[in-house]
Amino acid sequence: MTTLGIGPEARRRLGARRTAEIVADELRRQIIDGELSDGDLLPRQEILVEQFNVSLVSLREALRILETEGLVSVRRGNRGGAVVHAPAKASAAYMIGLLLQSDTVPLADLGAALQELEPMCAVLAARRPDRGQTLIPKLKEINDAMAEHIEDGAKFTEIGGQFHDEIVRGCGNHTMIAVVGSLETLWTGHLNMWARETAARGEYPSMSKRRIALTVHTKLTDAIDAGDADRARKLAARHIADTQTYFSAGDPEQRIVALSPQALARRHR
Repeated sequence: MTTLGIGPEARRRLGARRTAEIVADELRRQIIDGELSDGDLLPRQEILVEQFNVSLVSLREALRILETEGLVSVRRGNRGGAVVHAPAKASAAYMIGLLLQSDTVPLADLGAALQELEPMCAVLAARRPDRGQTLIPKLKEINDAMAEHIEDGAKFTEIGGQFHDEIVRGCGNHTMIAVVGSLETLWTGHLNMWARETAARGEYPSMSKRRIALTVHTKLTDAIDAGDADRARKLAARHIADTQTYFSAGDPEQRIVALSPQALARRHR
């Protein structure tokens, strides 16, 4: 009878993996707790090996774990090193995108979720007592930028995405900001690709439709500023539905594709 088990080499690899997870846990804690700040450069690998009293193999595996989570990016070469990244919506959006992509979820499903959730953020934003100081100036600044770039369809859409992001962040509820913000980031990545492609083909929505979109942004800003939560909800819901109609008309069966933080950064260049 054959005895099941693992050999010495497999046991060694398992041990290295467990050690790597312990190191990754500690570095992750330091990043989340703010002991390591966004943009910090981790010490050289030989120093980390000594600090944690682990092998170079285990340390590199720990860095790979954190790199997969988007918490560090490892640069190779003579000027290499590991750069710290604070948890970000782009990383969460990527993981959600992978989940939805693996289930072949249509983009319309994501759009339907945002039609329900983003108007709720507009309601919460309109109820914030400090909205006049914290949110409204940002929304007006974005609206001004949209007006300035109204002839550039791709840029107009990109700036418009910032408006929606600000409304989500301006709702004041941290859980909503994290969840809806991640969905918004996933949606915006697809929307910006659509805008660049349609603009390049000369098929981007007409100038009159762009002015209508900007007018709705202005009315939504005014409703939030006035504390009119019901009007803010209705305007947000109608605007999101209209935007999705333009977007989905070209390919109603389009599926969600996960966009990594690195891919999103490259596409914004």
